[in-house]
Amino acid sequence: MADRLSFRNIIALAPMVRVGTLPMRLLALDYGADLVYSEELIDIKMAQCQRVENDVLQTVDFVAPDDRVMFRTCEKEKQRVIFQMGTADPDRALTVARLVEKDVAGIDVNMGCPKEYSTKGGMGAALLSDPDKIKAILGKLVSGVSVPVTCKIRILPSLEDTLSLVRRIEKTGVAAIAVHGRFKEERPRHPVHCDYIHAVTQAVSIPVIANGGSLDLVKTHADIEAFREATGASSVMLARAAMWNPSVFSGGGLRPVEEVMDEYLKYAIRYDNHAFNTKYCLCQMLRDKVESVLGKKVHAAQTNAELSEAYGLHDFYKQTQEELQARRDAKQGGAHPERLIMDGDVTTMAIKFERREYLPQITPKMLLLEWSRREKVDQPRYQTVQRPQDRSFQSTVTVDNKTYRPSLWEKSKKFAEQAAAIVCLRALGIPEGRIGEGNGGLVCKRKREAKVYGSEEEERRKKQQVEHGGSKVLEAMGANGQVCEDITDRRRSK
Repeated sequence: MADRLSFRNIIALAPMVRVGTLPMRLLALDYGADLVYSEELIDIKMAQCQRVENDVLQTVDFVAPDDRVMFRTCEKEKQRVIFQMGTADPDRALTVARLVEKDVAGIDVNMGCPKEYSTKGGMGAALLSDPDKIKAILGKLVSGVSVPVTCKIRILPSLEDTLSLVRRIEKTGVAAIAVHGRFKEERPRHPVHCDYIHAVTQAVSIPVIANGGSLDLVKTHADIEAFREATGASSVMLARAAMWNPSVFSGGGLRPVEEVMDEYLKYAIRYDNHAFNTKYCLCQMLRDKVESVLGKKVHAAQTNAELSEAYGLHDFYKQTQEELQARRDAKQGGAHPERLIMDGDVTTMAIKFERREYLPQITPKMLLLEWSRREKVDQPRYQTVQRPQDRSFQSTVTVDNKTYRPSLWEKSKKFAEQAAAIVCLRALGIPEGRIGEGNGGLVCKRKREAKVYGSEEEERRKKQQVEHGGSKVLEAMGANGQVCEDITDRRRSK
Protein backbone atom coordinates (compact mmCIF):
# COMPACT_ATOMS: atom_id res chain seq x y z
CA MET A 1 0.00 0.00 0.00
CA ALA A 2 2.89 2.34 0.75
CA ASP A 3 3.98 2.12 -2.89
CA ARG A 4 0.50 2.82 -4.21
CA LEU A 5 -0.38 5.80 -2.02
CA SER A 6 1.02 9.11 -3.21
CA PHE A 7 1.02 12.38 -1.31
CA ARG A 8 2.07 14.41 -4.35
CA ASN A 9 -0.39 16.51 -6.33
CA ILE A 10 -3.31 15.66 -4.10
CA ILE A 11 -6.08 17.61 -2.38
CA ALA A 12 -7.01 16.32 1.07
CA LEU A 13 -9.69 16.83 3.68
CA ALA A 14 -7.80 18.04 6.75
CA PRO A 15 -8.23 16.43 10.17
CA MET A 16 -10.91 18.33 12.11
CA VAL A 17 -12.28 17.42 15.52
CA ARG A 18 -16.03 16.62 15.36
CA VAL A 19 -16.05 17.17 11.59
CA GLY A 20 -13.82 14.47 10.14
CA THR A 21 -16.13 11.57 10.94
CA LEU A 22 -17.22 9.00 8.35
CA PRO A 23 -20.12 10.92 6.69
CA MET A 24 -17.98 14.00 6.01
CA ARG A 25 -15.04 11.93 4.78
CA LEU A 26 -17.21 10.01 2.32
CA LEU A 27 -18.85 13.19 1.09
CA ALA A 28 -15.46 14.83 0.53
CA LEU A 29 -14.38 11.81 -1.53
CA ASP A 30 -17.58 12.04 -3.59
CA TYR A 31 -16.81 15.66 -4.42
CA GLY A 32 -13.24 14.97 -5.48
CA ALA A 33 -10.90 14.85 -2.48
CA ASP A 34 -7.98 12.50 -3.08
CA LEU A 35 -7.36 11.69 0.58
CA VAL A 36 -9.39 12.24 3.74
CA TYR A 37 -8.04 12.49 7.29
CA SER A 38 -9.94 11.36 10.35
CA GLU A 39 -10.43 13.68 13.27
CA GLU A 40 -7.67 13.48 15.88
CA LEU A 41 -8.22 10.39 18.03
CA ILE A 42 -6.32 10.10 21.30
CA ASP A 43 -4.03 7.08 21.68
CA ILE A 44 -5.03 6.31 25.27
CA LYS A 45 -8.68 5.93 24.30
CA MET A 46 -7.97 4.07 21.06
CA ALA A 47 -5.64 1.60 22.76
CA GLN A 48 -8.60 0.35 24.81
CA CYS A 49 -10.76 -0.27 21.75
CA GLN A 50 -11.71 -3.53 20.14
CA ARG A 51 -11.96 -3.90 16.37
CA VAL A 52 -15.50 -4.96 15.47
CA GLU A 53 -16.82 -5.80 12.01
CA ASN A 54 -20.30 -4.33 11.87
CA ASP A 55 -22.23 -6.52 9.45
CA VAL A 56 -25.36 -4.38 9.70
CA LEU A 57 -23.73 -1.07 8.75
CA GLN A 58 -21.03 -2.82 6.70
CA THR A 59 -18.35 -0.91 8.57
CA VAL A 60 -15.36 -1.61 10.75
CA ASP A 61 -15.84 -0.07 14.19
CA PHE A 62 -13.28 0.52 16.91
CA VAL A 63 -15.33 0.27 20.08
CA ALA A 64 -14.35 1.50 23.55
CA PRO A 65 -15.12 -0.48 26.74
CA ASP A 66 -18.18 1.72 27.33
CA ASP A 67 -19.42 0.72 23.84
CA ARG A 68 -18.78 4.12 22.27
CA VAL A 69 -17.60 3.88 18.67
CA MET A 70 -14.37 5.88 18.65
CA PHE A 71 -13.58 5.35 14.95
CA ARG A 72 -15.78 4.01 12.17
CA THR A 73 -14.62 3.32 8.63
CA CYS A 74 -15.79 1.38 5.59
CA GLU A 75 -14.52 -0.26 2.43
CA LYS A 76 -15.26 2.79 0.26
CA GLU A 77 -12.57 4.89 1.96
CA LYS A 78 -10.13 2.13 2.91
CA GLN A 79 -7.47 3.07 0.36
CA ARG A 80 -7.88 6.81 0.94
CA VAL A 81 -8.43 7.47 4.65
CA ILE A 82 -5.56 8.60 6.87
CA PHE A 83 -5.98 7.86 10.55
CA GLN A 84 -4.76 10.78 12.67
CA MET A 85 -3.84 10.17 16.27
CA GLY A 86 -2.91 12.36 19.19
CA THR A 87 0.00 10.84 21.06
CA ALA A 88 3.00 11.63 23.22
CA ASP A 89 4.18 8.06 23.70
CA PRO A 90 6.02 5.99 21.03
CA ASP A 91 4.93 2.60 22.36
CA ARG A 92 1.28 3.54 22.71
CA ALA A 93 1.33 5.16 19.29
CA LEU A 94 2.57 1.91 17.77
CA THR A 95 -0.09 -0.10 19.60
CA VAL A 96 -2.84 2.06 18.12
CA ALA A 97 -1.30 2.15 14.65
CA ARG A 98 -1.12 -1.64 14.53
CA LEU A 99 -4.72 -1.84 15.70
CA VAL A 100 -6.01 0.18 12.72
CA GLU A 101 -3.39 -0.29 10.00
CA LYS A 102 -5.27 -2.98 8.07
CA ASP A 103 -8.30 -0.71 7.71
CA VAL A 104 -6.68 2.58 6.70
CA ALA A 105 -4.36 3.93 4.01
CA GLY A 106 -1.96 5.67 6.35
CA ILE A 107 -1.18 6.92 9.85
CA ASP A 108 -0.73 10.59 10.75
CA VAL A 109 0.53 12.09 14.01
CA ASN A 110 -0.96 15.38 15.14
CA MET A 111 1.83 17.80 16.02
CA GLY A 112 0.00 21.03 15.30
CA CYS A 113 -3.19 21.27 17.38
CA PRO A 114 -2.84 24.18 19.83
CA LYS A 115 -5.98 23.38 21.85
CA GLU A 116 -5.58 22.50 25.52
CA TYR A 117 -7.29 19.11 25.22
CA SER A 118 -4.42 18.07 22.98
CA THR A 119 -1.43 19.93 24.43
CA LYS A 120 -2.13 19.23 28.11
CA GLY A 121 -1.06 15.63 27.62
CA GLY A 122 2.08 16.61 25.72
CA MET A 123 0.36 15.96 22.40
CA GLY A 124 -0.37 18.17 19.40
CA ALA A 125 1.57 21.42 19.24
CA ALA A 126 3.27 20.58 22.56
CA LEU A 127 5.44 18.12 20.63
CA LEU A 128 6.97 20.96 18.61
CA SER A 129 9.15 21.84 21.58
CA ASP A 130 10.36 18.24 21.99
CA PRO A 131 12.04 17.16 18.72
CA ASP A 132 13.58 14.11 20.37
CA LYS A 133 10.15 12.75 21.23
CA ILE A 134 8.95 13.53 17.70
CA LYS A 135 11.83 11.49 16.34
CA ALA A 136 11.09 8.60 18.72
CA ILE A 137 7.37 8.49 17.86
CA LEU A 138 7.76 8.78 14.09
CA GLY A 139 10.71 6.40 13.96
CA LYS A 140 8.83 3.74 15.89
CA LEU A 141 5.79 4.07 13.63
CA VAL A 142 7.71 4.05 10.35
CA SER A 143 9.53 0.86 11.32
CA GLY A 144 6.55 -0.76 12.96
CA VAL A 145 3.64 -0.55 10.50
CA SER A 146 3.04 -1.46 6.86
CA VAL A 147 1.27 1.76 5.81
CA PRO A 148 2.76 5.22 5.17
CA VAL A 149 3.32 7.45 8.19
CA THR A 150 2.96 11.24 8.03
CA CYS A 151 2.70 14.11 10.49
CA LYS A 152 1.08 17.53 10.61
CA ILE A 153 2.89 20.45 12.25
CA ARG A 154 2.60 24.18 12.79
CA ILE A 155 5.46 26.54 12.04
CA LEU A 156 7.79 27.72 14.80
CA PRO A 157 8.42 31.42 15.54
CA SER A 158 11.89 31.12 14.04
CA LEU A 159 12.15 30.08 10.38
CA GLU A 160 15.53 28.53 11.14
CA ASP A 161 14.01 26.38 13.91
CA THR A 162 11.15 25.38 11.62
CA LEU A 163 13.53 24.21 8.90
CA SER A 164 15.70 22.37 11.42
CA LEU A 165 12.64 20.54 12.71
CA VAL A 166 11.31 19.46 9.32
CA ARG A 167 14.74 18.16 8.31
CA ARG A 168 14.81 15.99 11.45
CA ILE A 169 11.29 14.80 10.68
CA GLU A 170 12.26 13.84 7.13
CA LYS A 171 15.08 11.66 8.45
CA THR A 172 12.60 9.49 10.36
CA GLY A 173 11.31 8.13 7.05
CA VAL A 174 7.86 9.70 6.97
CA ALA A 175 6.10 9.74 3.61
CA ALA A 176 5.00 13.39 3.79
CA ILE A 177 4.65 16.34 6.11
CA ALA A 178 1.65 18.66 6.36
CA VAL A 179 2.41 22.22 7.40
CA HIS A 180 -0.18 24.57 8.88
CA GLY A 181 1.26 27.98 8.10
CA ARG A 182 0.51 29.59 11.48
CA PHE A 183 2.35 29.79 14.79
CA LYS A 184 1.06 27.85 17.77
CA GLU A 185 -0.55 30.91 19.35
CA GLU A 186 -2.17 32.13 16.12
CA ARG A 187 -5.77 31.45 15.19
CA PRO A 188 -7.74 31.40 11.90
CA ARG A 189 -8.20 35.18 11.95
CA HIS A 190 -4.44 35.59 11.54
CA PRO A 191 -3.02 35.46 7.99
CA VAL A 192 -1.31 32.27 6.88
CA HIS A 193 2.48 32.47 6.41
CA CYS A 194 2.90 31.15 2.89
CA ASP A 195 6.58 32.12 2.92
CA TYR A 196 7.31 29.68 5.77
CA ILE A 197 5.58 26.83 3.95
CA HIS A 198 7.50 27.70 0.78
CA ALA A 199 10.79 27.60 2.69
CA VAL A 200 9.89 24.15 4.08
CA THR A 201 9.33 22.83 0.56
CA GLN A 202 12.86 23.92 -0.34
CA ALA A 203 14.37 22.29 2.75
CA VAL A 204 13.03 18.73 2.31
CA SER A 205 12.57 16.31 -0.55
CA ILE A 206 9.41 14.58 0.70
CA PRO A 207 5.97 15.93 -0.29
CA VAL A 208 4.82 18.97 1.68
CA ILE A 209 1.06 19.46 2.14
CA ALA A 210 0.07 23.11 2.61
CA ASN A 211 -2.66 23.88 5.13
CA GLY A 212 -4.22 27.02 6.61
CA GLY A 213 -5.50 28.92 3.60
CA SER A 214 -9.26 28.49 4.00
CA LEU A 215 -10.12 31.97 5.26
CA ASP A 216 -7.87 34.22 3.18
CA LEU A 217 -6.93 32.27 0.10
CA VAL A 218 -9.19 29.30 -0.62
CA LYS A 219 -12.91 29.85 -1.08
CA THR A 220 -13.51 27.85 -4.28
CA HIS A 221 -11.88 24.97 -6.10
CA ALA A 222 -10.13 27.41 -8.43
CA ASP A 223 -8.32 28.93 -5.43
CA ILE A 224 -6.69 25.65 -4.47
CA GLU A 225 -4.11 25.77 -7.24
CA ALA A 226 -3.30 29.39 -6.43
CA PHE A 227 -2.63 28.39 -2.79
CA ARG A 228 -0.45 25.52 -3.97
CA GLU A 229 1.59 27.89 -6.14
CA ALA A 230 1.87 30.51 -3.40
CA THR A 231 3.36 27.97 -1.01
CA GLY A 232 5.30 25.88 -3.51
CA ALA A 233 3.80 22.78 -1.88
CA SER A 234 3.23 19.42 -3.53
CA SER A 235 -0.32 19.22 -2.22
CA VAL A 236 -3.05 21.13 -0.39
CA MET A 237 -5.09 20.21 2.67
CA LEU A 238 -8.42 21.98 3.34
CA ALA A 239 -10.17 22.31 6.69
CA ARG A 240 -12.73 25.09 7.17
CA ALA A 241 -13.40 25.66 3.46
CA ALA A 242 -14.37 21.98 3.26
CA MET A 243 -16.29 22.06 6.53
CA TRP A 244 -18.46 24.93 5.22
CA ASN A 245 -19.05 23.29 1.84
CA PRO A 246 -17.24 20.03 0.97
CA SER A 247 -18.09 20.52 -2.71
CA VAL A 248 -15.07 22.86 -2.72
CA PHE A 249 -13.20 19.71 -3.80
CA SER A 250 -15.25 19.56 -7.01
CA GLY A 251 -13.75 20.91 -10.20
CA GLY A 252 -17.29 21.63 -11.37
CA GLY A 253 -17.72 24.47 -8.88
CA LEU A 254 -19.45 24.83 -5.53
CA ARG A 255 -22.79 23.12 -5.19
CA PRO A 256 -25.67 24.81 -3.31
CA VAL A 257 -25.15 24.20 0.39
CA GLU A 258 -28.73 22.89 0.74
CA GLU A 259 -27.91 20.12 -1.73
CA VAL A 260 -24.64 19.37 0.05
CA MET A 261 -26.35 19.14 3.43
CA ASP A 262 -28.89 16.66 2.04
CA GLU A 263 -26.09 14.43 0.78
CA TYR A 264 -24.24 14.70 4.08
CA LEU A 265 -27.34 13.78 6.07
CA LYS A 266 -27.97 10.74 3.88
CA TYR A 267 -24.50 9.43 4.75
CA ALA A 268 -25.10 10.20 8.43
CA ILE A 269 -28.35 8.21 8.36
CA ARG A 270 -26.87 5.38 6.31
CA TYR A 271 -23.93 4.93 8.70
CA ASP A 272 -25.81 5.62 11.93
CA ASN A 273 -23.73 8.67 12.79
CA HIS A 274 -24.25 10.07 16.26
CA ALA A 275 -27.04 12.65 16.05
CA PHE A 276 -25.16 15.36 17.93
CA ASN A 277 -22.19 15.01 15.60
CA THR A 278 -24.52 15.14 12.59
CA LYS A 279 -26.18 18.24 13.99
CA TYR A 280 -22.83 19.93 14.64
CA CYS A 281 -21.63 19.43 11.07
CA LEU A 282 -24.92 20.65 9.60
CA CYS A 283 -24.69 23.79 11.72
CA GLN A 284 -21.18 24.46 10.37
CA MET A 285 -22.56 24.29 6.84
CA LEU A 286 -25.52 26.50 7.70
CA ARG A 287 -23.14 29.22 8.96
CA ASP A 288 -25.07 32.52 8.91
CA LYS A 289 -28.33 30.67 8.21
CA VAL A 290 -28.55 29.11 11.66
CA GLU A 291 -31.34 31.53 12.57
CA SER A 292 -33.37 30.60 9.49
CA VAL A 293 -36.45 28.38 9.68
CA LEU A 294 -34.31 25.38 8.73
CA GLY A 295 -31.60 26.40 11.17
CA LYS A 296 -34.07 26.52 14.04
CA LYS A 297 -35.40 23.07 13.14
CA VAL A 298 -31.84 21.72 13.12
CA HIS A 299 -31.15 23.36 16.47
CA ALA A 300 -34.27 21.79 17.98
CA ALA A 301 -33.61 18.29 16.60
CA GLN A 302 -32.27 15.67 18.99
CA THR A 303 -32.14 12.60 16.73
CA ASN A 304 -31.23 11.75 13.15
CA ALA A 305 -34.93 11.02 12.64
CA GLU A 306 -35.81 14.58 13.59
CA LEU A 307 -33.02 15.95 11.43
CA SER A 308 -34.37 13.94 8.48
CA GLU A 309 -37.77 15.52 9.07
CA ALA A 310 -36.22 18.99 9.04
CA TYR A 311 -34.60 18.31 5.67
CA GLY A 312 -37.55 16.52 4.09
CA LEU A 313 -35.74 13.17 4.15
CA HIS A 314 -38.25 11.25 6.24
CA ASP A 315 -38.88 8.65 3.51
CA PHE A 316 -35.15 8.11 3.04
CA TYR A 317 -34.69 7.73 6.79
CA LYS A 318 -37.57 5.26 7.05
CA GLN A 319 -36.36 3.20 4.11
CA THR A 320 -32.82 3.11 5.46
CA GLN A 321 -34.00 2.00 8.91
CA GLU A 322 -36.04 -0.77 7.33
CA GLU A 323 -33.02 -1.94 5.34
CA LEU A 324 -30.79 -1.91 8.42
CA GLN A 325 -33.39 -3.76 10.46
CA ALA A 326 -33.69 -6.36 7.71
CA ARG A 327 -29.94 -6.92 7.93
CA ARG A 328 -30.16 -7.30 11.69
CA ASP A 329 -32.97 -9.78 11.35
CA ALA A 330 -31.16 -11.76 8.65
CA LYS A 331 -28.00 -11.82 10.74
CA GLN A 332 -29.76 -12.77 13.96
CA GLY A 333 -32.56 -14.90 12.57
CA GLY A 334 -35.44 -12.78 13.84
CA ALA A 335 -36.44 -9.35 15.07
CA HIS A 336 -35.69 -10.19 18.71
CA PRO A 337 -33.42 -13.25 18.72
CA GLU A 338 -32.10 -12.67 22.24
CA ARG A 339 -33.13 -15.44 24.61
CA LEU A 340 -34.57 -14.97 28.07
CA ILE A 341 -32.37 -16.71 30.64
CA MET A 342 -33.16 -17.28 34.30
CA ASP A 343 -30.40 -16.27 36.70
CA GLY A 344 -31.84 -17.53 39.95
CA ASP A 345 -35.08 -15.58 40.37
CA VAL A 346 -34.06 -12.90 37.87
CA THR A 347 -35.05 -12.99 34.21
CA THR A 348 -32.10 -11.79 32.11
CA MET A 349 -31.40 -11.06 28.46
CA ALA A 350 -28.27 -9.95 26.59
CA ILE A 351 -29.56 -6.65 25.22
CA LYS A 352 -28.65 -2.97 25.23
CA PHE A 353 -30.78 0.14 24.78
CA GLU A 354 -30.16 1.59 21.30
CA ARG A 355 -31.78 5.01 21.45
CA ARG A 356 -31.95 5.48 17.69
CA GLU A 357 -34.19 2.42 17.35
CA TYR A 358 -36.99 3.98 19.40
CA LEU A 359 -39.44 6.81 18.90
CA PRO A 360 -38.02 10.14 20.09
CA GLN A 361 -40.32 10.58 23.08
CA ILE A 362 -41.92 7.16 23.69
CA THR A 363 -39.47 5.04 25.67
CA PRO A 364 -39.60 1.47 27.00
CA LYS A 365 -39.80 2.84 30.57
CA MET A 366 -42.84 4.90 29.63
CA LEU A 367 -44.60 1.90 28.08
CA LEU A 368 -43.82 -0.31 31.05
CA LEU A 369 -45.20 2.32 33.41
CA GLU A 370 -48.41 2.62 31.35
CA TRP A 371 -48.78 -1.17 31.34
CA SER A 372 -48.43 -1.36 35.12
CA ARG A 373 -51.11 1.30 35.52
CA ARG A 374 -53.46 -0.48 33.15
CA GLU A 375 -52.94 -3.80 34.89
CA LYS A 376 -53.26 -2.13 38.32
CA VAL A 377 -49.95 -3.48 39.64
CA ASP A 378 -47.28 -1.61 41.56
CA GLN A 379 -45.23 0.79 39.46
CA PRO A 380 -41.82 -0.51 38.25
CA ARG A 381 -38.99 -0.18 40.79
CA TYR A 382 -35.45 0.25 39.44
CA GLN A 383 -32.20 -0.52 41.23
CA THR A 384 -28.94 0.46 39.51
CA VAL A 385 -25.33 -0.41 40.23
CA GLN A 386 -22.15 0.99 38.72
CA ARG A 387 -19.10 -1.09 37.78
CA PRO A 388 -15.92 0.63 39.10
CA GLN A 389 -13.47 -0.48 36.40
CA ASP A 390 -15.22 1.26 33.49
CA ARG A 391 -18.00 3.22 35.25
CA SER A 392 -20.70 1.31 33.36
CA PHE A 393 -24.21 0.80 34.73
CA GLN A 394 -26.61 -2.11 35.11
CA SER A 395 -30.22 -1.84 36.29
CA THR A 396 -32.71 -4.32 37.66
CA VAL A 397 -36.45 -3.65 37.50
CA THR A 398 -39.10 -5.28 39.66
CA VAL A 399 -42.66 -5.45 38.30
CA ASP A 400 -45.53 -7.43 39.80
CA ASN A 401 -43.10 -9.16 42.21
CA LYS A 402 -40.89 -10.39 39.35
CA THR A 403 -37.39 -9.13 38.59
CA TYR A 404 -35.75 -8.44 35.22
CA ARG A 405 -32.20 -7.42 34.30
CA PRO A 406 -30.11 -7.02 31.11
CA SER A 407 -26.84 -8.94 31.26
CA LEU A 408 -25.02 -6.23 29.29
CA TRP A 409 -23.81 -3.00 30.90
CA GLU A 410 -24.67 0.51 29.73
CA LYS A 411 -22.82 3.83 29.56
CA SER A 412 -25.39 5.71 31.69
CA LYS A 413 -27.91 5.08 34.44
CA LYS A 414 -30.75 6.22 32.16
CA PHE A 415 -29.80 3.75 29.43
CA ALA A 416 -29.41 0.96 32.00
CA GLU A 417 -32.96 1.53 33.25
CA GLN A 418 -34.32 1.57 29.69
CA ALA A 419 -32.56 -1.73 29.00
CA ALA A 420 -34.09 -3.28 32.12
CA ALA A 421 -37.52 -2.12 30.97
CA ILE A 422 -36.91 -3.74 27.57
CA VAL A 423 -36.14 -7.11 29.18
CA CYS A 424 -39.38 -6.91 31.16
CA LEU A 425 -41.47 -5.86 28.16
CA ARG A 426 -40.08 -8.65 26.00
CA ALA A 427 -40.67 -11.20 28.74
CA LEU A 428 -44.28 -10.00 28.97
CA GLY A 429 -44.68 -9.93 25.18
CA ILE A 430 -45.50 -6.22 25.17
CA PRO A 431 -44.44 -3.75 22.42
CA GLU A 432 -41.42 -1.75 23.56
CA GLY A 433 -41.76 1.32 21.33
CA ARG A 434 -39.34 0.54 18.51
CA ILE A 435 -39.76 2.65 15.41
CA GLY A 436 -42.43 1.02 13.24
CA GLU A 437 -43.52 -1.38 15.99
CA GLY A 438 -46.35 0.60 17.57
CA ASN A 439 -47.11 0.88 21.26
CA GLY A 440 -50.00 -1.50 21.73
CA GLY A 441 -52.28 1.32 22.84
CA LEU A 442 -50.30 1.78 26.06
CA VAL A 443 -49.67 5.51 25.57
CA CYS A 444 -52.77 7.67 25.93
CA LYS A 445 -54.14 9.36 22.84
CA ARG A 446 -53.09 12.85 23.93
CA LYS A 447 -49.50 11.74 24.38
CA ARG A 448 -49.42 9.90 21.07
CA GLU A 449 -50.66 12.96 19.25
CA ALA A 450 -48.08 15.12 21.00
CA LYS A 451 -45.29 12.84 19.80
CA VAL A 452 -46.01 13.23 16.09
CA TYR A 453 -43.06 15.32 15.03
CA GLY A 454 -43.74 18.06 12.55
CA SER A 455 -47.53 17.77 12.57
CA GLU A 456 -49.46 20.74 11.24
CA GLU A 457 -51.01 21.49 14.63
CA GLU A 458 -47.62 21.35 16.31
CA GLU A 459 -46.08 23.71 13.77
CA ARG A 460 -49.01 26.11 14.19
CA ARG A 461 -48.61 26.07 17.98
CA LYS A 462 -44.88 26.71 17.74
CA LYS A 463 -45.45 29.62 15.40
CA GLN A 464 -47.98 31.18 17.74
CA GLN A 465 -45.59 30.78 20.68
CA VAL A 466 -42.82 32.55 18.80
CA GLU A 467 -45.10 35.34 17.58
CA HIS A 468 -46.16 36.07 21.15
CA GLY A 469 -42.64 36.04 22.50
CA GLY A 470 -42.95 32.57 23.97
CA SER A 471 -40.09 30.92 22.14
CA LYS A 472 -37.96 30.79 25.29
CA VAL A 473 -40.75 29.13 27.23
CA LEU A 474 -41.33 26.66 24.42
CA GLU A 475 -37.66 25.76 24.32
CA ALA A 476 -37.63 25.14 28.07
CA MET A 477 -40.73 22.97 27.84
CA GLY A 478 -39.48 20.90 24.93
CA ALA A 479 -41.00 20.62 21.48
CA ASN A 480 -43.99 18.56 22.61
CA GLY A 481 -44.82 20.07 25.97
CA GLN A 482 -43.67 16.96 27.79
CA VAL A 483 -42.96 18.91 30.97
CA CYS A 484 -46.67 19.68 31.29
CA GLU A 485 -47.50 16.03 30.61
CA ASP A 486 -45.14 14.86 33.34
CA ILE A 487 -46.50 17.34 35.89
CA THR A 488 -50.07 16.25 35.08
CA ASP A 489 -49.12 12.60 35.47
CA ARG A 490 -47.50 13.24 38.86
CA ARG A 491 -50.56 15.07 40.10
CA ARG A 492 -52.82 12.25 38.97
CA SER A 493 -50.62 9.65 40.68
CA LYS A 494 -51.14 11.50 43.96
